[in-house]
Amino acid sequence: MTARATLGLMLSIFQGSILALTPQSSSAPLIICLAYFVAALAVRLTERPQQLRPTFDAQWLRTVGVDVLAFATLQMLQGFAIDYTPLFALSVLMVSVLGSMMLAMATAASITLLLFVHALWLFVRPGSDVNANFLQAALTGTGFFAISFIASQLATRLASVELRAQRNQLAATEQRQVNELVIKTLTDGVLVVDELGKVRSANPAAYLLLDAPAQNTELDLSQRPGCRALMELIGISFSSQKQQQADITIDRRGHSPRRLRVRTQLTGSPQRDILGLCVVFMQDQREIQARIRSEKLAGMGRMSAAVAHEIRNPLAAITQANALLTEELSDPAQQRLAHMVGQNAIRLENIVKDVLHLAQAGVSGADDSTQPLDLSENTTRICRDWSIQHHAATGIMINLTDDVPSVRFDAEHLRRVLINLLDNANRYASHRPGCIQVCVEATSTDRPKRRVALRVWSDGQVLDASVEQHLFEPFFSSESRSSGLGLYICRELCESHGASISYDRSDRWLADQLVSGNEFSVTFKFAPDPLTTS
Repeated sequence: MTARATLGLMLSIFQGSILALTPQSSSAPLIICLAYFVAALAVRLTERPQQLRPTFDAQWLRTVGVDVLAFATLQMLQGFAIDYTPLFALSVLMVSVLGSMMLAMATAASITLLLFVHALWLFVRPGSDVNANFLQAALTGTGFFAISFIASQLATRLASVELRAQRNQLAATEQRQVNELVIKTLTDGVLVVDELGKVRSANPAAYLLLDAPAQNTELDLSQRPGCRALMELIGISFSSQKQQQADITIDRRGHSPRRLRVRTQLTGSPQRDILGLCVVFMQDQREIQARIRSEKLAGMGRMSAAVAHEIRNPLAAITQANALLTEELSDPAQQRLAHMVGQNAIRLENIVKDVLHLAQAGVSGADDSTQPLDLSENTTRICRDWSIQHHAATGIMINLTDDVPSVRFDAEHLRRVLINLLDNANRYASHRPGCIQVCVEATSTDRPKRRVALRVWSDGQVLDASVEQHLFEPFFSSESRSSGLGLYICRELCESHGASISYDRSDRWLADQLVSGNEFSVTFKFAPDPLTTS
């Protein structure tokens, strides 16, 4: 539409120039050109872009019909002075590009008929070359048919290519979003680095492993002293143009060094003078070791379950034989020995039950046979025994809430869970008075949702995010000499009785100051009062 308005303006200027140079000429062509310019400009300013219909309608009439009528009128008025036949090519091209093949051929045929009508009109006039006029009309019409066919084919192919490009772009966008989602959720760190050490792209796990700031900031490995070993490995990859793999150490301020297993892979560059980019894959060695230990745990679990089953039968025989032997013993010394055998047999039976329990994965829920337990009394006794054993009477503080209901939990299992939590707290606490605080409280007053919580808090340093993520997994520990089974066993024991254990960072009052520390919470289901349940 802009091209039509521009053509109308140029024709008006052209006809005005002719009228100014030759005043005796007719002003009708100028009026037609001005009218065509006004009509084309009105369509350009008022019409909105819309999909053209494959059939001839009023929309085509306001554009192609006006063009053909204006150019035909100019051709008839000018006669042999000026040839306006090439202007018909604009109408043919517009219909061929925007319309269907049928409309393009129909437009070319209509213009060809008009050319033959104009040649016939010239035939009746004296002094005209009839053969030349009809031959010119035939050749021009043939050219318009060729233009309509070629332009329509090119436009159809271009539309098909554009549609295919849009589909490919949509597929590429979806694939990019899927790749970003996969990389973002990977537990392994992924970095894309150039030869200068500037990070072009990274996933959240990579920022976490490098202890780097937020992702919206630019990360330069060459400016981080702790990443010197990583930069050396990347430099070797670029210089040798080969992938590298090594175990490196990342130094972190205020934290222990982190051991990473790093693998590099170079991307190809279309330009020979550019090295391209280096993709770095990083794994925390603690997770690798934990995975290996988990596989070992699975095998040991199957083996221990089989051994435990084999032990139960001879152990039951020993217990029964000892009971029969005790009935016939009269010597007090021998009775004490038999009593010791019986106690240790019972202890072995409990150990076998625990081993079988840990070997049964996915079995949880409260044991109805477990007797109600006074949580406050047992917590006080266990904490007192632990403080005497570890000489930490001043470092532990016990807070008990009144009217704490009984819970359904095994007393020996409670001792294991609480002692493990106290040992962990003592390992990282500051050892000043009140650095370890144990409290028992009811978390809700609503009886159907009533829960009882046992909380163990210590003023230790905040845990690393990577450690917190695998806190309750087996064989995962921040200490090299620890087996990593303590919290895992605590979780298993809690779930076997319908309880839950969790970790959080909370604040407590210590020496008239609000101190932040690590808190482990065990939430129990309370044991209903027999009088109320009956």
